[in-house]
Amino acid sequence: MQYEGIVYRPPSEAGSFILQVTIGCAHNACTFCTMYKDRSFRIRSMEEIRGDIAEVHSVYGDRIRRIFLADGDALVLPSERLIEILHLLRRTFPSAERITSYGAPGDVLRKTDAELAAIREAGLEMVYMGLESGDPEILENVKKGVTPEEVIEAGVRLKKAGIRTSVTLISGLGGRKKIASHAEKSADAISRMKPDYVGFLTLMVEPGAPIAKEIRSGAVELLNPEETVDEMELFLKRVDSEGTVFRANHASNYIMLKGTLNGDIPRMIHELDVVRARSGFRKEEWRAL
Repeated sequence: MQYEGIVYRPPSEAGSFILQVTIGCAHNACTFCTMYKDRSFRIRSMEEIRGDIAEVHSVYGDRIRRIFLADGDALVLPSERLIEILHLLRRTFPSAERITSYGAPGDVLRKTDAELAAIREAGLEMVYMGLESGDPEILENVKKGVTPEEVIEAGVRLKKAGIRTSVTLISGLGGRKKIASHAEKSADAISRMKPDYVGFLTLMVEPGAPIAKEIRSGAVELLNPEETVDEMELFLKRVDSEGTVFRANHASNYIMLKGTLNGDIPRMIHELDVVRARSGFRKEEWRAL
């Protein structure tokens, strides 16, 4: 099978069969992101999708255990088309343990509760969704295209439909001036969403990212490692999302931190104190997206 462009997926989907049901991202305007800039958005035809599924089955049979629907926002598909794809995947790979996808909050909100429930029934188990920040000014500045309230509503509606949620935040996205607001409002948003998973990346700026201009001009100041720890500590001291699996162990992070909210918060704050005291940050040259 032939993939179009660079294929992106969450770290936890490293061993998954990645099926492109769309090409690119329908929004594709976030200033911190350089993904999908090399292609125009389109929904793939069922002929293309059926061909990829058949080819993978001819090689792997029913040994596929995880399936990830790419590219940036599979939920942009009309519900009938997405359900058709999910049913086909379930028939072809009956031993698959789960099917997941990225999901843009706006795409979730455009579907009815009945549609989301039908999508879950058809086999979509989890959606990865970017909150990025709970601060509405930050989301407006980075051209996310939605408000924190809309992301929260999307997360709540996915959970109501029985679809698990994995929500992403970006340390340092508001720059030095927004450390407290970014941390505290993000904590408030997560407390309301109560996702199954929450993961922190740390802002890294690639040359082609629009936000790079703001950084060069001084409008946004990147955080140093100590400040990312301060921001994380503020988040952990405020968040209330019992049972949410927490991860800040992405390759972009200066610190490696993981646990389960709320019970592991005291231990994680202690680990931050230890990192701060020892200056035990990941070296800049070891960080990556």
